[in-house]
Amino acid sequence: MSKLYYSSSEVSTMLDLEPSVLRFWEDQFGQLRIKRSRAGKRMYREKDIELIRTIKQLTRDEGYTIAGARKKLQESSADRGASKADRRTETADRGVEHTDRGAEKADRTVEKAAPLDSASESEVIQWIRSSLTDMREMMD
Repeated sequence: MSKLYYSSSEVSTMLDLEPSVLRFWEDQFGQLRIKRSRAGKRMYREKDIELIRTIKQLTRDEGYTIAGARKKLQESSADRGASKADRRTETADRGVEHTDRGAEKADRTVEKAAPLDSASESEVIQWIRSSLTDMREMMD
């Protein structure tokens, strides 16, 4: 793939799916946020296509229902979000350890938050996602 955006027909042909299936999945999976052109045409990015491939694999190859596939995607995105947060924390910790100038000032002004266990962190991430989804629905 080398283009920035692909049309519905291109994606449909590429993934061997009916355009109606793409539209249906767009409604069913909140993670699938398709851009539209000024004329209202759907424009799929590479990350959208990868997500559609994953949905197709879950529903067609692995036999998940729509609800099951939705849950599986939410779980996997929560796991990715948690691992990204861990990497950011590690990077921030290393940055503070290796900073010589201003270290005393940083110690006085920066308070570290209590660490979350992985279950709590997942709950927080799910709550944030749920809140964002609710906000998005209210705006639409």
